[in-house]
Parts: sequence; structure tokens; C-alpha cells
Amino acid sequence: MSGTHDHGMHGHKAGPASRSLNRLLALAVAPFVLATVVGLIVLWPSGEVKRTEAFGPPAELHKGEVVARETRPCLGSPEDSPARCASITVRLSEGPEAGEAVAIEIGEGAGAPSVNEGDPVVVGRTQDATGAVSYYFSDFQRGTPLLVLALLFAVVVVLLGRLRGLAALAALAVSLAVIVKFVLPAILEGQSPLAVAVVGSATIMFLALYLTHGINAQTTAAVLGTLLSLTLTAVLASVFVAASRFTGLASEEAGFLQSAAGQVNLRGLLLGGIVIGSLGVLDDVTVTQASAVWQLRRANRSLSWRELYRSGLHIGRDHIASTVNTLVLAYAGASLPLLLLFTLAEQSTGAVLTGEIVAGEVVRTLVGSIGLVASVPITTALAALVVTRDD
Repeated sequence: MSGTHDHGMHGHKAGPASRSLNRLLALAVAPFVLATVVGLIVLWPSGEVKRTEAFGPPAELHKGEVVARETRPCLGSPEDSPARCASITVRLSEGPEAGEAVAIEIGEGAGAPSVNEGDPVVVGRTQDATGAVSYYFSDFQRGTPLLVLALLFAVVVVLLGRLRGLAALAALAVSLAVIVKFVLPAILEGQSPLAVAVVGSATIMFLALYLTHGINAQTTAAVLGTLLSLTLTAVLASVFVAASRFTGLASEEAGFLQSAAGQVNLRGLLLGGIVIGSLGVLDDVTVTQASAVWQLRRANRSLSWRELYRSGLHIGRDHIASTVNTLVLAYAGASLPLLLLFTLAEQSTGAVLTGEIVAGEVVRTLVGSIGLVASVPITTALAALVVTRDD
């Protein structure tokens, strides 16, 4: 009895599966891998980012430190004018005038940045037709606090996850690389944002999941569940974005992007954003479901496919109930200033929800949630089928 139990525990870890099962899983996932590779080859950017003349050349930004600050009448205003401006002196640490101190004027009042002596700042450099150089305040330097936070995050992940946590950080780096090196340049070159998002998401999923969780039957079940759910999400997004007649021009960023890179399909950009945004949550749910099924099987080898499916689905319901609410709250938190403006404008709830700015996010949230909910039964069924065949 003990020997049989030990054999079952060993055989159903998230590790080596039977040769026939591995062959079957490889055949199932191979078409998706091939399609992803072909998509990368066809859509890979040439490296030439297209900008319209209206966009102008890239801003020339340099770092410096505020060494002096005083308040005085704004430039061109009389001494008794109530309009006051902050005049700051910035010592440049880089650029053509590195080491020199330059004077910059900043307005004061609501919305103006509070710049004080000793602040590390970023300034912009401009040069007019006569060759005269001037500087303006652009932003504060945030490299140090962001680096400290990133290191703290990495330490926490590695301490808790150990080797798995280290693999997760590597997967995060891969995801960012795919977005920066493939997704963004390809869209800027005029490729279909939806096609680029689907191929980019599939690439991220394959690399991230297999890198983090290993190449095994459990991970492959999660991969297949993610692929099917992501496909459903993309189809629903296409249908409802078209039915809702979105233009993609609701935000200021979209309008600016249209003038700067007219080749970008803004409606397709909305679709692509829905697909990429859904992937991160889908990964979480599908991996959790596959892991739950494997653990149930390890705990009781006598469970049938149907019993594993029903038990795994019960776990998934609890996960979904909290995750769907998380999606709504995440949007509400990120868009709080916008929602406050609508409240001040005394618009009806119906008008707010059906306006393109909010309606786009409603479609994004609901479509993503449908794909998320669907991923639970899909992944649970696949995982239960795979684990019960691994004998």
C-alpha cells in the first residue's frame, strides 16, 4: 500500500510525464508555437520608427541639480505685478553645457511643481534659428527611488520564491523586452495592433510560463488554457469594439498619437491593449488552476476526471469572485481623476458609462473578465484530462 502511494506521489509531480503524454501535448501546442514564430517573422519591425513632421525631433533632456531658488515677478511683468514666478539655477551634470549653471523660470500657483534647492531635476534644452540656447524645467529625477523600489521588489520575490522567484524575475525581464523590442516598434511602423498584440502576448506567455514553471505537463496544460482563453478574449474584443463603434480618439494621448504617427490604427490599438492587458491576469488564473488539479491528484490518486474537474472548478470559483472585483477596482483607482470630473459635470450615470472614454474601459474590463471566467473551466478540464492520462 505504501509503495503504491509513493509511486503515485512521484509520478504526478509537475515534472516528467509519460512519453506518450509528452508527445500528445507537444502535438497540441506545436501549431500555436509555429504560428507565433511565423507571426514574429512577418511582423518583426525594421527598426525605422515613423514620425510625422508635426511631431518634431526628440526632446533633448539633461540632468542637473538646483543650486539656487528665488521668487520674483515673472519675466516681462512689472515689479508690482501679482504674478510671481520661481527662478531656479540649475547646475548641469550632462550635455553640451555640463558643469555650467543655467537660469530657468517656473510659474507658481496651483499645479506648478514645487522645486527647491538641492532637488535633482531634468531640464530640456532648445536652440533657436539664431543658435541661442535656452533651458526649461522638464521633470524631477526619479531614478534612485525607482531603483531602490525595484531592488526591494526583487529581494522580496527571491526570498519567498527562491529559484522560482528568480525565474519569475527573468520572465518579467523577457516580457518587458518583447513589449519594448517588438510590440511598440511594430505598431509604430503601421502593423495591425491586434495582430502584434496577439503574437506578442503568445510570445510572452510561452517564454514566461515555461521559464517560470518549467517545461512539463502541468505548465503545458496552463499554456493551452491561456491560449484558448486569450483567443476568446480577442474575438469578443473585436466584436464589441466594432459594435460599439469606438474611434480610439477619446483620450488626449490618442489624439496626439494620431498627429505624431498617423499610420497607427487607433481602434486596433484599443483591441491590442485589451489582449495584452488580459494576458497577465489569465496567466495567474490558468497556472493556479493547473496547479490545483495536480495537487488534488497527488493527494488522492483515485479521483476520476469528473471529480478532479468539479473540485478544481470549486477552487476556481473562489479565485474568480475576487479577481473580477479586482479588475473593476483597478480601473476605478487608475481613473479616479476622470471619474471625479464626470461627477463635477453632473452627468448622468448612463451618459458617463456610454461615453467613449469610459465605455472603452467598460468593454476592456467586461471582455477581459469573460475571458478570465472562461479560463477556469477550460484550464481545469484540460489539466484534469492531462493528469488522469499520465499513468
